[in-house]
Amino acid sequence: MRRIQAGSALSAFGLGFTVPYLYVYVAQVRDLGATTAGVVLAVFAMAALVVLPFSGRAIDRRGPVPVLLVASALAAVGAVGMGLASSMPAAVGAAALLGAGTAVLQPALATMIVWCSEPTGRTRAFALQFFLQNLGLGVGGLIGGQLVDVSRPDSFLLLFSIEAAMFLVLAAVVGTVRTAGAPALQGPRPAGGGKGGVRALLGHKAMVQLCVLGFVLFFACYGQFESGLAAYGTEAAGIAPSALGMALAANTAVIVLAQFLVLKFVERRRRTRVIAAVGLIWAVAWIIAGYAGLGHGSQAMATAAFVSTYALFGLGEAMLSPTVAPLVADLAPESMVGSYNSAFALVKQLALAVGPAVGGPMGASLHGPYIVTFVLFSLLVTVLAVRLGRLLTPVQDRPALAAKPSRVVARHRPEKETAAAA
Repeated sequence: MRRIQAGSALSAFGLGFTVPYLYVYVAQVRDLGATTAGVVLAVFAMAALVVLPFSGRAIDRRGPVPVLLVASALAAVGAVGMGLASSMPAAVGAAALLGAGTAVLQPALATMIVWCSEPTGRTRAFALQFFLQNLGLGVGGLIGGQLVDVSRPDSFLLLFSIEAAMFLVLAAVVGTVRTAGAPALQGPRPAGGGKGGVRALLGHKAMVQLCVLGFVLFFACYGQFESGLAAYGTEAAGIAPSALGMALAANTAVIVLAQFLVLKFVERRRRTRVIAAVGLIWAVAWIIAGYAGLGHGSQAMATAAFVSTYALFGLGEAMLSPTVAPLVADLAPESMVGSYNSAFALVKQLALAVGPAVGGPMGASLHGPYIVTFVLFSLLVTVLAVRLGRLLTPVQDRPALAAKPSRVVARHRPEKETAAAA
């Protein structure tokens, strides 16, 4: 588990070097224009949508380690290719490799965490992964910002080379992991699931409900960070670009500082109730964002409110990390852990693709409707979470119940009964 977590953190550290600067690199440093940069970012996202439907079955059939090794190699080649790309075809090809490789890493790592953990310890394992990944992204972005120079393309080649090296380090570290073996293929199937695969997953009502909930979660939060919410902040609230950086820093700081404090609270409560609480917290965050852009207060108050919005989103993310991913794992039959993780990753990717397309134009021009829409989506999270709770077993919703020892210490049997039994 330590090796898996270390490899996951290092890969996030490598991604942090390049993700914030990909648009600037393609559009300005390589002088390929904003249109090409948009195409590259779209291909990066679409590559994930193409490979994720197939990665789950590959993980279940071959195991997560071989799939992760191939994905790491693809991502490393894509990173180096992006650093050397000087034309649109080269940049698009590199983006396809990079997007496909990085998309498969998360379900493969999640499956390895499931294989190496017990259900009662899974909450902490996924919370630790989320914490380390955010820390890695933040530190990587901070260091990358000190190394990058828009006037020197070689500085970007250095960033992409570091990213490629981190993918290879991930492969080297995780490739040494030895689990007890593949899970039993005769694991329980969802009721009405058919013969496995997509049919089995779609027949699992709780998993389908969780995927719908996941789409709304990612659409209402992550899908707005760098698109609709940023556009709304600059257009409606008059937030300076430097304040956007402060808001993102506040989001990361809350996640890093609050993760393990929140974990103690989450472990003792029902998962669906925690997710429902996140919906309420995010509704408050969107209302505060509405005040920032529509409240007609001072610029300082608007900036403080906008930063607070990102901080509240971070609190919600810290509450989700030990609940949603472990719940996906606990719902999955033993022989379909990879498929379930990949399906949920696909839902996340779809939300991240649709979110900016819807939120971007609304955040830039329809300020009032934008806030109302996402307040309602946040409240929908609460409703869907409560409904999901009705489909889960008590242990699935609250794993701490399985860890409680029996109160029966010893049972007295009369001597005559014991002799008769002998």
